[in-house]
Amino acid sequence: MTLMTLLLFIPACFALNMAPGPNNLLSMANAKRYGIRVACYAGMGRLVAFVGMITLAATGLATVLHTSEKVFLAVKIAGGLYFFWLAYQLWNADPTEGDNEALGGKNLLQLARQEFLLAAGNPKAILIFTAFLPQFVDPAGSVGLQFLILGTLFLLLEWVAIAGYAFFGKALRHWFSRPSMRRLFNRVCAGLLGSAGAGLLLARRE
Repeated sequence: MTLMTLLLFIPACFALNMAPGPNNLLSMANAKRYGIRVACYAGMGRLVAFVGMITLAATGLATVLHTSEKVFLAVKIAGGLYFFWLAYQLWNADPTEGDNEALGGKNLLQLARQEFLLAAGNPKAILIFTAFLPQFVDPAGSVGLQFLILGTLFLLLEWVAIAGYAFFGKALRHWFSRPSMRRLFNRVCAGLLGSAGAGLLLARRE
């Protein structure tokens, strides 16, 4: 792996990390309600899911999603339904809550699990690892070591994205200080999550 390869990989990877997907949206919503630190810690659940996906991609097991229509369909339906469930919860969230950074009814482990399930329930994510990371791997070199380097860089940049969206969500907390504005924010996020769920259910294997 050359320096030029890494210089090409980092900006392309960071663009993927910063894309406003469901997990980044969840990180922003968590920061608005619970604070930046809690949202960043909860994001570790997402990183655990991504470690598993990178490992699958490195070992070639991700080809199962390419070759098995039934496996892809099962993961897609489970992920889509989970998106809808999160959208339902956000839509009906109490807009008067969130005046302090206490976790209320959810502990940190539950928030991390939510991040994990949201990432793991999206088969398009592992397809990104399968299609994206190998483009920067030199078959003539140590494939495992290159996946380790690229995967570590991806996770570091993903952590930056988690923190970035968390800071943005914290800023929104001040803008949406009134319950009516909180309700609007929650329902916009719910609509976006619901749209992501619908898009996932309608997605086809490529």
